[in-house]
Amino acid sequence: MISTNDVRPGMALSLHDGLFAIVEYNHVKPGKGKAFVKMKLKKLTTGQVMERTFRADENVDRAIVDKRDFQYLFRDDLGFHFMDMEDYSQMAVSVDLCEEAAPFLVDGDSVILSMYEGTPIGVDLPASVVLEVQYAEPGVKGDRVSGGTKPVTMETGLVVNVPLFIETGENLKIDTRNGEYVTRV
Repeated sequence: MISTNDVRPGMALSLHDGLFAIVEYNHVKPGKGKAFVKMKLKKLTTGQVMERTFRADENVDRAIVDKRDFQYLFRDDLGFHFMDMEDYSQMAVSVDLCEEAAPFLVDGDSVILSMYEGTPIGVDLPASVVLEVQYAEPGVKGDRVSGGTKPVTMETGLVVNVPLFIETGENLKIDTRNGEYVTRV
């Protein structure tokens, strides 16, 4: 248990309706009445963000979330398979949990899995990944200085808008937060 006066952004809380990470918090002391703490919480299993208000000095359960290095192996009917980099054990993670990370996962990539009581609750990707262009329409000659873009399909099936000079077979750095083209590699 931890007091709501001692919480900080990034901490995980186990509340009656799930596991939450604190995004922001604000300790408020009104002129009249008792102090309270307003928190913006993100549900770790769904990503839903909500605001909650707690009394000052109210005790809440702190959840210990373990972040461990894993290597992505492959995907099949059971879900996404990862290998623990410490003990080389393998784990299947549901498709629902990896839904946002799936367009950026290539066999052999390193990721960080957030674990709570031995169960994976989230996949943390690096800020950017390098993916190969699987298919790109040829650029129109003379149209290369206009700053235009075209859609290309990456090796994972992700479609990204890139400059016209990008061709099939090139490696591109893609931002995992918004799925946008960064640069050629």
